[in-house]
Amino acid sequence: MNSAAHVDNDINNWKTMGMTKAELVIRIAEDCLGWPYVYGERGAYCTPAKCRSRADALDAGMPAEAAVIRKGCQVQNGSRGDCCGCKYYPGGAKTRCFDCRGFTYWVLLQVGITINGAGATSQWNTDANWKAKGSISDMPSGQVCCVFMHNSKTGKMDHTGLHVGGGRIIHCSGEVKIGKSTDRGWTHFAIPNGMEGNIPVPTTKPTLRKGASGPTVTECQEDLLKLGYDLAHYGADGKYGNITMREVKKFQKVQGLAVDGICGPKTWAALDAAVGGE
Repeated sequence: MNSAAHVDNDINNWKTMGMTKAELVIRIAEDCLGWPYVYGERGAYCTPAKCRSRADALDAGMPAEAAVIRKGCQVQNGSRGDCCGCKYYPGGAKTRCFDCRGFTYWVLLQVGITINGAGATSQWNTDANWKAKGSISDMPSGQVCCVFMHNSKTGKMDHTGLHVGGGRIIHCSGEVKIGKSTDRGWTHFAIPNGMEGNIPVPTTKPTLRKGASGPTVTECQEDLLKLGYDLAHYGADGKYGNITMREVKKFQKVQGLAVDGICGPKTWAALDAAVGGE
C-alpha cells in the first residue's frame, strides 16, 4: 500500500509527463488501492482523531457506520494506543480515507474535474456533472467514467466507483479495491464533464500490486509456479493477494530487484527471462 506522500509525489510527476486526464485518473486510482473506507470522507488523512470525530458525528443518525469506523481503527477499538502496525499506516506514513463518492470525487479533483453532490445519488442527479450517462450495458469500453449501483426499491444510487478499462472498476468499499463491471449491482455509467482522452490500449504488461485481478495476474502466478514458488492452495486464481505478493518479493530478492511485492516492468522482464530460460 502506498502512503499519501508517495501518491502525492506520483501525481506531481505524472502531471509533467503530458498524460491525458483519462490516463491520470487511471494511474491515480490504482495508486490508492488499499486505502481505507471512512463514511463521509473525501480524501482526508486517516488518523485516529479523524476516525473519532467522524464516528462521533455519526452516532446519532448512523450508528452502524460509526461502529464500522471504530472497529476499523485500532486506536478507536482499543487494540493499540497508536497507529503503529496498522495496515493503513504503511511504513509509519499516513494514507487518505474516503467513502465511495468521496473516492471518485477526490480522484477526479486531482485532474481538475469537480463532480458536485453530497452522495452517490446527488452526484448522479446533478446533470451538470456529466457529458453523457446511461445504462451500464451501454458504457463505452474505452472511456474513463463513474459507475453507479441503482437501488430499484429506494430509487437511490447505493454505490459508485470508477471504470478504468478492461472491465475493471476501482471503488471504495471497506477499502479502495478493484472489481469488475460485470459484478452484480453496477447499473449505470456517467462520463464526467471535462474528461479528456481514452483509456490507453495496453502495449506492455500492466503493473500489478495487491488488489489487482484478472488474466494478467494469472499469468504472473503461473510464471511463479513454473519457477517453483509456493502459492499455497490458491494457485493461479487471478487474484493478487498477500500470498502472491509474498512470492513476488521472494523472486525479486533472488533477482536483485527492489523488494516491494509489485510486479512492474523490471519484475515482468525478470519473470519472462527466468521462465524462458527454464
